[in-house]
Amino acid sequence: MLSFWERESLSRYDYIIVGGGIVGCSTAYHLKKKYPRAEIAIIERGVFPSGASSKNAGFACFGSLTELVDDRNGLSEEQQLALVEKRWKGLDLLKNILGEHNVGYEANGGFELIRKAEMPALEYLDHYNQLLKSIFKVDVYRLEPRLIQEYGFNKNSLETIVSNPFEGQIDTGKMINSWWTLCSEMGIKIITGCEVVDFEEQHDFIILNTKSGNQSVQLKANQMAICTNAFAQKWFGKEDINPGRGMVMITHPIKDLKFKGVFHYDEGYFYFRNVGKRVLIGGGRNLDKSVEDTTDFGINPKIRSAIISDMEELILPDQEFSIDMEWSGIMAFGKTKSPIIKKVSDKIAIGVRLGGMGVAIGTQVGQELHELLAD
Repeated sequence: MLSFWERESLSRYDYIIVGGGIVGCSTAYHLKKKYPRAEIAIIERGVFPSGASSKNAGFACFGSLTELVDDRNGLSEEQQLALVEKRWKGLDLLKNILGEHNVGYEANGGFELIRKAEMPALEYLDHYNQLLKSIFKVDVYRLEPRLIQEYGFNKNSLETIVSNPFEGQIDTGKMINSWWTLCSEMGIKIITGCEVVDFEEQHDFIILNTKSGNQSVQLKANQMAICTNAFAQKWFGKEDINPGRGMVMITHPIKDLKFKGVFHYDEGYFYFRNVGKRVLIGGGRNLDKSVEDTTDFGINPKIRSAIISDMEELILPDQEFSIDMEWSGIMAFGKTKSPIIKKVSDKIAIGVRLGGMGVAIGTQVGQELHELLAD
């Protein structure tokens, strides 16, 4: 039950953005820049973003060599180049809006661990260096087998390491905090703990039926953006939106940790990085895809066991470690790696299915989404 004051001043907006993660914040930010007098609200069902925006590993990356080689099966070279460029420009846009310091950006480089199974991909190293020169002007990938010993990895398990100086890492918590602070300073309302149950588009506006605890609240908006990634599936069942859960773990500080940077292996399905002297590691969705294609949060014991084994045998073979925390985030995938950015009606647009690359492309998706609503 609303009061008169709440109905008149707190429940009507020009734009409502559903989803308080990277895409939602970027959409609201760009709309507010274009229309400073517009009343804009971001609605988030959780206390923090509910998908992966505040749960991801904080990789500022655009694609490992083996990922690009694997993508040859479904993408033309022009499409691959466009995808890398979109990710690279998206990362640049994120850093420019929020500032590198405010997202905890560290340019420690990206690295891919190459085992015997991945060795055939090295035949394409020179090819992709030439292809990507149109974006980066110099070679992106190079072989550095010396790093196996320098970083303390198991030399019996690895053939070489492919390094990439253009990738880096961010502090995911700082990034989301910076987005929310910036949006609030611009006069954008952020309403957390508020879940959209359903919505109805009428002639002049959209009615959103929401709930917060035991309270039901009806909101109105002239236009709306849905930025809930995999969770948009419940409203747009005909869209190619498939959820994918990813688990992440982080160790307690390790005294003599030897490496810095972001690391991939197994075609990018597994990834790890340093967070100071801690090791953050995650992935493994490919080991149990049928179970991990879900919007339910949780820890898969099969994948957890595999990650711990890799930590012990491959990454930290001669070092003791203990796990401090573990959690999961929900991503969205489809038959293609391009996000869905489109209008679904005159008043509603969606920006979803980020393919596990939300840090890289989320800001740019929001920019493109605001243009659809502005039109």
